[in-house]
Amino acid sequence: MTALPQVSSNALSIDSRSLDSLRHAAAQDPKSAMRQAAVQFESIFMQMVMKSMREATSKSGLMDSSSVDTFTGMLDTQMTQKWGGRAGGLADMIERQLSRNMPATPSGVSNPDLPSGRERGAGAPSMTGRPVGIAPGGANPEQVAFVQKMSVHAQAAERETGVPASFILGQAALESGWGRGEIRNGDGSRAFNLLGVKATGNWKGATTDVVTTEYVDGKAMKTVEKFRAYGSYQEAFSDYARMISNSTRYGDVVRGARTAESFATGMQKAGYATDPAYANKLSRTINQTLALQRAMV
Repeated sequence: MTALPQVSSNALSIDSRSLDSLRHAAAQDPKSAMRQAAVQFESIFMQMVMKSMREATSKSGLMDSSSVDTFTGMLDTQMTQKWGGRAGGLADMIERQLSRNMPATPSGVSNPDLPSGRERGAGAPSMTGRPVGIAPGGANPEQVAFVQKMSVHAQAAERETGVPASFILGQAALESGWGRGEIRNGDGSRAFNLLGVKATGNWKGATTDVVTTEYVDGKAMKTVEKFRAYGSYQEAFSDYARMISNSTRYGDVVRGARTAESFATGMQKAGYATDPAYANKLSRTINQTLALQRAMV
């Protein structure tokens, strides 16, 4: 089989100049950038095919070879730019394939990565927020800001519990949708409860009522639960640290927090959430948090 020729240096220079803008667009609007990338790939591929076809035919003797190459190269570029992105073309096929592997959460729709429910002793925020599990290069600036702002509180909780700060920070990110779905009081003010802790047992502090989803006998149902309300994020992380440190329920989890997966699995087994997919969601979010931290160094 004859190998396809290399793309012309002219085409590569054009695409290199547009790469930065495409990368920026991907960070702001991944679905729109996906279409742009599909059209760009289609144009490059068509140029390769046309060049291969031209090289398979003899060149005219009316011009020297370099003149023919220049002329045909310009013509090919114009034609592929004109054809690129047409309905039913290669770009549509590429876009459909890419979309199958791109998680998307439309505005106002429940985030599939947020936990679905809690048992007594822990809680869940309202079901709103941004998608979790996006690669660092495409992370929303709010995710980066969340990590920067909450790291100091997670580190304080680590000193109290021995659980790595990144695990606690990842759990806060999951529970609150990176801060976008954090629990609020009835008047709309912050309850600072990023970790979704319910107002159960001997809790004597402030509370707020939240509509959440609980799994009972494998069935999801909406219910209104009381959650703890705090005066600051520092107070919230400190209370969470005391809860998991002093509770026999989470003792094994705290002692066995070696990896993101073991911590997440332990939390689910201990009953922190009734969501059957909680362990997978938590470990994935912790790993995302770690990736963001590495990218920020």
